[in-house]
Amino acid sequence: MTWYMGIDIGSAFSKGMIVKDTEPVCFHILRSGINYRTTANLIRQELLSRVNLSQNDISDTVATGSGANNVDFAGRKVSDIICTARGMNSLYPQVRTIIDAAGQSTKLILIDSHGRVTSFVVSEKCAAGSGWFIEVIANVLRVDLNEFSQLSRLSKNPVAFSTSCAVFGESEAISRVAEGIPKEDIAAGVNKTTANKISSLSKKISLEEPCTTCGGGALNTGLVQAIELELKIKLLLPPQPQTLSCLGAAVIARTSSS
Repeated sequence: MTWYMGIDIGSAFSKGMIVKDTEPVCFHILRSGINYRTTANLIRQELLSRVNLSQNDISDTVATGSGANNVDFAGRKVSDIICTARGMNSLYPQVRTIIDAAGQSTKLILIDSHGRVTSFVVSEKCAAGSGWFIEVIANVLRVDLNEFSQLSRLSKNPVAFSTSCAVFGESEAISRVAEGIPKEDIAAGVNKTTANKISSLSKKISLEEPCTTCGGGALNTGLVQAIELELKIKLLLPPQPQTLSCLGAAVIARTSSS
């Protein structure tokens, strides 16, 4: 019995996962906060406590994400794009395109049958950072992200946003609230605007089906539906879409140690 750990320190949320032999055992998610090193250690402690192990029981640890260099207990660091690809391939070997709707940017990743990245494109952080943009507007509407997703699906007349920049979008949303526009129409408008940006990004790369989505944006079912309508595709949705990078990191730890 061999154990491996993957740690993903993202700009907004950090995730960790332990894999036993070839199977995921447990995962943990925290807000990244301002001290990535502390967050990484808190995730490690929680994961180890859940399976009653010590660090010495972990054969190898791979770190990824924007704060990977702060994971001082990791044996190596690997790009989040590579980790996302490997994690998704371990769940859905048939997938060829990944839409990673993360907090600060959106990535479209093409992979082969072995989970190797064949091409990718990344959005501009301000223009199409779907997670942050949606979180900003949810705060304006005074709803949490779960309620935001549900609200958007009730809309009959989505608002057309003139921008997807979080700063200008916030001002625009405040104006729409003052005008008495229903919250559900504002939420649906934000999802539609974000889906439009993802569609524009897809024109820089040739999407190949089957397609899937992951990242925090994948928890927003209204956004997932908007992407499907905009791209005219059906998206596979993994059970814990935020954990694909840390799963991939653990898979890489396992394969590099075998």
